[in-house]
Amino acid sequence: MDSTSTAVADYAAFLEKVKRTVYVDNLSPQVTESVIRTALGQFGTVKNVQFIPNYTGPKNIPCCALVEMECLRQAEAVVSEITQFPFMMSGMPRPARAFRAEVEMFDDRPIKPGRRIQCRWVDRKDPDFEVASKIKRLVRKHAAEDLFLLQQQLAQEEKLAKQQEETLKANYKKFSIIDNVVSDGTAPGLAKFYNMKAFDS
Repeated sequence: MDSTSTAVADYAAFLEKVKRTVYVDNLSPQVTESVIRTALGQFGTVKNVQFIPNYTGPKNIPCCALVEMECLRQAEAVVSEITQFPFMMSGMPRPARAFRAEVEMFDDRPIKPGRRIQCRWVDRKDPDFEVASKIKRLVRKHAAEDLFLLQQQLAQEEKLAKQQEETLKANYKKFSIIDNVVSDGTAPGLAKFYNMKAFDS
C-alpha cells in the first residue's frame, strides 16, 4: 500500500472515530475521567476520554472533553439523552451538555488527503498585517472576558456547593433526631400522653 492509500485509509478511520465521539462541555472543575466514564458508561462502553485544555484560563480547569464511545449508536444515545434532560455528573452543580464531535475538535487529527497548508510571514506593509493585528487584539480581549466569566461561574458554584453541603447536614441532623426519638420510645410515649396515634397500623 502506497503512502497516498495509507493516508486515505487513516483519514477514513479517523472520520469513523469522530462519528462515535461525543463533545461534552459545561463541566465542573471537579469532573475527572473516572467520573465521565461512570456517568456515560450507562449508555455503553467508553473507549477513551480526552479533556480539551482551557487555553484562555487556568490550565487545571477542564471545561470540555471528547468522549469516544464504542459505536455510533451509543454516541447518539448520549447526545439524545443529555439534550432532552438535565444531566448532572456526581451531583455537580451544573448540568453537562453533549454534542456530536466535529473534525476540528481533535488536535491529533491526520492530514486530510490532498490538503495543503501554506504559511508565510506577513510584512507590516501588507494589507493583511492590520487584519491579523486586529484579530490578535480581539482574541486577547475575548480571552480576558472568558477568564472573568469563568471566575464568576466558579465563585457561584462554590457558593452553591456550600449551600448544598449545609442543607445536607441540616437534613441529616433532622432525620437523626427523628430516628432517635422513635428508637428510644419517646415518640410512642408522647403519642400515648396526648392520646394520638404515633404510627399507622
